[in-house]
Amino acid sequence: MEKNYPRDALSFIAASLINATGNSILWPLTTLYVHQVLGRSYAEAGMVLLFQALAGLIGQFAGGALYNRLGPKRLIIGSMMLSATLIASVVLTREYAVYVVLTSLYGLVNNLAVPSINAYIGFRWKAHRRKLYNAIYVGNNAGLAIGASVGGLIAAFSFTLTYAVTAISTLVFGLYLMLIMRTGSSEEEEAVPETSNGSALGADGLTGRSQLEQEATLGQKLRNTGMYLYLGIGSLLFFFALMIWNNGVAPFLTDSGHSLTMYSLLWSINGIVIFVGQPVTNAIKKMLAGSVSREIVASSICYSIGFTFIAFLHDSYWYLVLGMIVCTIGEMLLLPVIPAFLSENAGKSAPFYMGVVGGFGSAGRMIAPTLFGYVYDHTGVTPVLWIGAGASLLSVAVFVVHAYLHRTVPKRAAVAPDC
Repeated sequence: MEKNYPRDALSFIAASLINATGNSILWPLTTLYVHQVLGRSYAEAGMVLLFQALAGLIGQFAGGALYNRLGPKRLIIGSMMLSATLIASVVLTREYAVYVVLTSLYGLVNNLAVPSINAYIGFRWKAHRRKLYNAIYVGNNAGLAIGASVGGLIAAFSFTLTYAVTAISTLVFGLYLMLIMRTGSSEEEEAVPETSNGSALGADGLTGRSQLEQEATLGQKLRNTGMYLYLGIGSLLFFFALMIWNNGVAPFLTDSGHSLTMYSLLWSINGIVIFVGQPVTNAIKKMLAGSVSREIVASSICYSIGFTFIAFLHDSYWYLVLGMIVCTIGEMLLLPVIPAFLSENAGKSAPFYMGVVGGFGSAGRMIAPTLFGYVYDHTGVTPVLWIGAGASLLSVAVFVVHAYLHRTVPKRAAVAPDC
């Protein structure tokens, strides 16, 4: 393996950071925009977020399914161009119904590209993909921090301008990809992964290359449940639990007399840990001998410890900080390794499975706010924290099943069955 990343891979990371920065300008301000600019209630602003999440879920599924039909270049660039057009159109309207339609379509179209970008990275730069997924994750979090900060400054001058800036950054990302993405004999056609004995993993962790190559239909892909189902359910539980920070911890802190600055500090710590904690996660990965399935289990154990810790000791702000640090380490292990696992094990079907697993994660994000909000309103923060901790503990069991299905197979047992 080369010591340095390919130059075009580094360019791709830089462009992704710019795109993440532009996108993150919007999400913290959507509620305020709907309330202050469009003159609607906070309940109606919540409906906007719900529709966006639902549209994003559909977009993840559709993006994965369309990857091999349309090809990465057409799908990703087309998604970026349509996204830029839709979000730019928001500045032309003050009608709430039109705004809901435009932003929902934006959520759908923008998420079409998510599994495609992950698959493209895994297929094009196979020798570097694990490190690249981690670099993209770190870069996106940097963009999130920058965008959230810049968005507030821009909104102070003009709310409408935030949408224009996001449209421009998305357009720049699409135009840049148009220049660097190769066409011709695509790398994904060569990326049928193998185990050390030359046999590709399938639904039960034992099936051979022939099954992956024959999985051309939607039904056949969905029947290969060992490839995506437990990974998807675990992702749903993870993102469900992760929402306690927004829908449990945030109102708890403000109701306890803490300022919003103290809540923002938690996310600042999250960003700092993601940068300075890389040696910690690298050491954990070395102890796990580079096994992505073991890393997935380790991540779930880590964030379940963090969530359980804050469920017990949330009355102290600094215990919340400590819990946030532990949860962040788990997040750092999990999120980059999911696309790495699929690109290494799912062959040509990897984009489809990335979309399915991403859809599960979007479902977790969509379900949690309503449930946590209802529970918090009626019983306070403690049940919310225990529900989140319970979900994270359950994810450990789900990921253990996934790891068992994809354990290393002894050579004498790794003979592909007759098809």
